[in-house]
Amino acid sequence: MTDADFQLGGDPATKRVVVAMSGGVDSSVVAALAARTGAEVIGVTLQLYDHGEAVGRAGSCCAGRDIRDARAVCDRLGIAHYVFDYETSFRAQVVDRFADEYLAGRTPIPCVQCNIGPKFTDLLGLARELGADCLATGHYVRRVEGASGPELHRGADPARDQSYFLFATTTAQLDYLRFPLGGLPKARVREIAAELELGVAAKPDSQDICFVPDRDYAGLVRRLRPDADTAGEIVDLSGRVLGRHAGLIGFTVGQRRGLEIGGSPEPLYVVRIEPASKRVVVGPRRALAVGAARLTDVNRIGEGGNDALTVKVRSMAKPVSARLSGDRVLFDAPEYGVAPGQAAVIYAGERVLGGGWIAETEAAPAPA
Repeated sequence: MTDADFQLGGDPATKRVVVAMSGGVDSSVVAALAARTGAEVIGVTLQLYDHGEAVGRAGSCCAGRDIRDARAVCDRLGIAHYVFDYETSFRAQVVDRFADEYLAGRTPIPCVQCNIGPKFTDLLGLARELGADCLATGHYVRRVEGASGPELHRGADPARDQSYFLFATTTAQLDYLRFPLGGLPKARVREIAAELELGVAAKPDSQDICFVPDRDYAGLVRRLRPDADTAGEIVDLSGRVLGRHAGLIGFTVGQRRGLEIGGSPEPLYVVRIEPASKRVVVGPRRALAVGAARLTDVNRIGEGGNDALTVKVRSMAKPVSARLSGDRVLFDAPEYGVAPGQAAVIYAGERVLGGGWIAETEAAPAPA
């Protein structure tokens, strides 16, 4: 079994570690690795949104079964476990914002909002109230001690790296956080769970947004915002009406499927969404080419590292070469599918420098 580097400092036996436990294999192994250090370990689960239990689907974060699984792991490890009800906070900070962003024609990232709010603000506050020396989570990122303090780096396993979702982590939060799985591949994490005979060793990973386990995003928005199904026009770049849509919540920038428009000599994509007029503007792929993006709520993690920058504009996108100019990202080559509401996350090599929310984009110059 591989020990984790919790960077506790001093005698671990005098330290207290709070572990954020979702009931999955990752956070369960974090708790086990924390216990191996000899520190006092407390598992904490936030009950956020019990949609998984409501639809009878296993594997949805913070559902009833997940809480039971977290408690069983803590019992197995001989550590304390507490559950705190944060559903009201989660509804206001994450779920309602998710619906409002779709209605505003943007593409939301609720996992980042959850990290900003319930996980790295509310839970971090709880950990401090419990007298913990640090809060450990199962995120696949690395906390590296740099010359000017702790830095956030990509996870060692590229397939599991979650750094895109943690761009809004503040330097003060990073000082208190620990990510012991950042240097491990997922396969090794499951091996550790099996070696310890944890009941969650073979539990499937959740692939969905926790409060939309059936992936019916539009259905959720309709339930929360009954006026979401306001119909409108689908128009081309010149404003010519090509068809109609049943509601903006069914579209996102870069989307090709579901337009149901015939007669075009080339494939059409959603180029932008205009919530005021309820119009979806479509065009050929070249119309998606973006030369720059303006960011809001920009967060910077640590100091230095301003050379040879790359930027990711979607969680599954490859980082591309870019430069920063104030609150703008200038892409060295046209970038496609840049959607307002998503995040632009800035890297210097393996290090995460921070990022911001994409507020608006600027079209790339037409080829000469």
